[in-house]
Amino acid sequence: MRKAIEVISERNRIFRQRVELDGMEDLYVDVPKAFGGEESAPDPHDYFDIALGACKAITVQMYAKRKQWPLEGIRVKVIRDDSQEAKGTYKLDVELELIGIEDPEQRERLHDISHRCPIQRLMTQATVEVETRLA
Repeated sequence: MRKAIEVISERNRIFRQRVELDGMEDLYVDVPKAFGGEESAPDPHDYFDIALGACKAITVQMYAKRKQWPLEGIRVKVIRDDSQEAKGTYKLDVELELIGIEDPEQRERLHDISHRCPIQRLMTQATVEVETRLA
C-alpha cells in the first residue's frame, strides 16, 4: 500500500512543519529551542518513538481483545537514550503497564506479543530504503 504524507513548511525560516496525511487532522513537527525551533510540537525523533509505543499498545490490545482477556487499558512508556546515536546506536527502553490483567501467564504472553508489533519489526528486522528526489 502506498500512502502519501506531505510535510509543508509554512513559516519562513522557522522549523515547524505541518503534516498532511490522507484527510486526517493535521499533525505538526518542530525541533527543540536548542536547535532553533519553537518546541511547539513533537520533533521527528519523538514521532519515531511514538510510533513504537503506539504500535505496541495497539498490538497488545488487539491480541487481548481476540483472546477476550480482561485488558482494561495499557500504558506504554518509551524512554529514549540517543547519547550514542552519532555512533549508530539508538536505544529505546519500553515499559508496559497492563491494566486489568492479573494472570502471570497472560501478562507474559502480552509482553511477548508486544515484541511482534509491526513497527518494532520494521525498526529491528527490515531493510528500509529511502529514495529522495527533487520535485
